[in-house]
Amino acid sequence: MEFLTNDKLTIVGAAGMIGSNMVQTALMMGLTNDICLYDVFSPEGVAEEMRQSGFGDVKITATTDAKEAFTNAKYIISSGGAPRKEGMTREDLLKGNCEIAEGLGKNIKQYCPDVKHVVIIFNPADLTGLVTLLYSGLKPGQVTTLAGLDTTRLQSALAKKFNVMQSEIEGCATYGGHGEQMAVFGSHVKIDGRKLTDIIGTPEFPAEEWEQMKKDVTQGGAAIIKLRGRSSFQSPAYLSVEMIRAAMGGEAFRFPVGTYVKTDKYDHIMMAMATTLDKDGAHFTVPQGTPEENAKLDQSYEHLCKMRDELVTLNIVPPISEWNKINPNL
Repeated sequence: MEFLTNDKLTIVGAAGMIGSNMVQTALMMGLTNDICLYDVFSPEGVAEEMRQSGFGDVKITATTDAKEAFTNAKYIISSGGAPRKEGMTREDLLKGNCEIAEGLGKNIKQYCPDVKHVVIIFNPADLTGLVTLLYSGLKPGQVTTLAGLDTTRLQSALAKKFNVMQSEIEGCATYGGHGEQMAVFGSHVKIDGRKLTDIIGTPEFPAEEWEQMKKDVTQGGAAIIKLRGRSSFQSPAYLSVEMIRAAMGGEAFRFPVGTYVKTDKYDHIMMAMATTLDKDGAHFTVPQGTPEENAKLDQSYEHLCKMRDELVTLNIVPPISEWNKINPNL
């Protein structure tokens, strides 16, 4: 079997539903012949299933030891936080999961400081990604967070509405935070070649229906919990592996990612921007939409800043003025 790379990929939280799906997806995509499964709960059962699936050309290891898991790792995907349950928001997970992110960042700095790329998907992903980046000492473009899931929720909702393939929905994007404060951009969307803005407000797609769709997209994670009785696991697993594939030099990632942003307007924050993700890491530009969309992006940023500042109050991160002492790249 031909692989994209021979570098070690470590999947954190591999004993869980998201993690185990990530392992299988990475193997099926042929990303690398060296995959390490890491979890505080033994992931050996997942490793055995993968071996028994017949992936014969791959070294699959499973461990609960951080040193073994991270040493020589060149790529990392982490779902290693507490899952969201019904009635919870992503923000409800802030303290506990950001403490886990702090430990992850420190493990990276200690055992694999030359790691090439890290993808963080455990919630609230914008903050856990920010904390991981801070304590890892990595460069901003080397740590990204899952934001594409919000965009695919918008894309799929529009595809169902207009009875077309998702590939016929172009220009879909959500920006800002991965949560109910996200900014849904519709001004660049085309439906089978037609501008969405020309359809909104017509009998085919009344403005009220569009507003409800945007609200439903921002609450897409909660809807999955109600439908399945548990938080999403297949979609975040697949998209996060697509992200790491792009970082390995494979097919370009199709959707926005959460990335570290430091501009005159948006400062010291992790949020979804208009991005490209490739073997050189994440690169972003600030998206421009309608005045209403831009204002929503500003609101999302302010919401993220409040959570970031709460982490200072909780003593999980120091004041921003001291971040450069921990990570000179910031």
